[in-house]
Amino acid sequence: MERIVLPYDPEWPRRFEVERARLETALAPWLEQGVHHIGSTAVPGLTAKPIIDMIAGVRDLEEARAAFELLEALGYRYREHRPEAHLFWKPAPDASGIHLTEPGSDLWRERLAFRDALRANPALAVEYGDWKLRHAAPTARGRSAYTADKRQFVARVLAEAGIELRPDFERLSAGALAERRS
Repeated sequence: MERIVLPYDPEWPRRFEVERARLETALAPWLEQGVHHIGSTAVPGLTAKPIIDMIAGVRDLEEARAAFELLEALGYRYREHRPEAHLFWKPAPDASGIHLTEPGSDLWRERLAFRDALRANPALAVEYGDWKLRHAAPTARGRSAYTADKRQFVARVLAEAGIELRPDFERLSAGALAERRS
């Protein structure tokens, strides 16, 4: 089994800036409110899966479908996730993911609020890092179990920010739900 989380790497912000520059150029016709670094690699000092997670605000989700070929040319692959977003990921060695969504969507609010809460509260970041280390040990349950198990922690943090994390069956697409169960 592979190890899921690694100690913080000070290269993660640099990797984000390089990828952001490429993505902002490619997505310029559709962008609104830029490309943001989200997820654990966006929180200084936090252990993380070594994947640079990003979110990009787009003016219109349907019009942003025109960017799919450009993202694929940059090495990204489409993966079904939520009806309100388009998710693309790039495999290692430059593992990264980008969500295209309209600013103000549930995904936009959740991901930025969670990141901001961890950045603003060092004790909360330490608590989350400890949780990750306890729950991310390689097991037969794999990554999908790790993702499902962290829901309670994420829901608590978001509730403190005034955001309700709806159940997976209400917010994920059918394809994403099926992948999560596998």
